Amino acid sequence: MNRGRLITFEGPEGAGKSTQAAMLISKLEARGIEVIYTREPGGTKLGEAIRGILQYNAAGEDPCAESEVLLFEASRAQLVRNVIQPALERGAWVLCDRFADSTTAYQGFGRGFSVELMETINRFAIGRAVPDMTILLDVNVSLGMQRCAKRQVGKKIQYDRIESEALEFHEKVRQGYLELARRFPERFRKVDAMRHAEPIAEDIWKLVSDAFLSQG
Repeated sequence: MNRGRLITFEGPEGAGKSTQAAMLISKLEARGIEVIYTREPGGTKLGEAIRGILQYNAAGEDPCAESEVLLFEASRAQLVRNVIQPALERGAWVLCDRFADSTTAYQGFGRGFSVELMETINRFAIGRAVPDMTILLDVNVSLGMQRCAKRQVGKKIQYDRIESEALEFHEKVRQGYLELARRFPERFRKVDAMRHAEPIAEDIWKLVSDAFLSQG
């Protein structure tokens, strides 16, 4: 049996990652492909518990910057071993809302940790689960945060710890993602996410079908 595909969605806050993942899943499933959708941090019982700590201080205190990195990696390692790798081995495709590049962008470029160190820790956490394609949904910080604010209207959900960071932090993250796309052009596909969802979804479908389905 052929190994499945791992496609990760990355981008700044408000880029539309979950929306685009859902639209791609519909197209892939229409082709008869088994698709597993997951997210980071989370995707397992352990990962969801860690998500609560990272997003809303569920443990009752702020994690220090180093703990933040290691908590993300712990959630990731569990997700890879319990969900992603088994799915890939049985031939399913996995679409992940954020993955290892998020740690490099947010904790490396954003928090100021060594980018090389973040990438080393990522490799330890993900093992063989290297993405076949990383879709970078690029949006400028002001529009992204406007979208985040719009999501809050009528909801009781507060901004999480990361969303609440200063705009300067989010700009560093965005520039970090753009640098990663330059460093790894064989894997990254940058998509303009400043537009409406439908044309973005069409661009993503073309990228994915040309790369993996053109001979099928």
